[in-house]
Amino acid sequence: MAKSEPDLELKKAFGELQGKMQETNQKLRIADVQVEGLKKQIVHAQLTDKEIESLGDGTRVYESVGRMFLLRDIPKIRNNLKLKVDKCNDKITSLQSNKEYLERSLQESQNNLRELIKQKQATA
Repeated sequence: MAKSEPDLELKKAFGELQGKMQETNQKLRIADVQVEGLKKQIVHAQLTDKEIESLGDGTRVYESVGRMFLLRDIPKIRNNLKLKVDKCNDKITSLQSNKEYLERSLQESQNNLRELIKQKQATA
């Protein structure tokens, strides 16, 4: 009877770790996808800024706002593109720190499980 109790405890701990690993891996994949999407937005904004930079001052430029386009001056559009790049970089930094936290949490859970196994082996 005493032998089956630790087995149940280890089985429960393994099940919890496996569930946490799956959840964490899913969150890490989602974060990776979001980072890639943000990087594409940054590249798009930088390319757009580069093209707008080469336009003359008298060129009419329109900015997309939802489903409509508004006539804007070139410096205003370039400023909006710069703000968009900065915002995307901030989000990427936030996602990277969240990924690091998730990885540390997963590693800590694995270490706790290893310690539990060592304790059970020492008592057996």
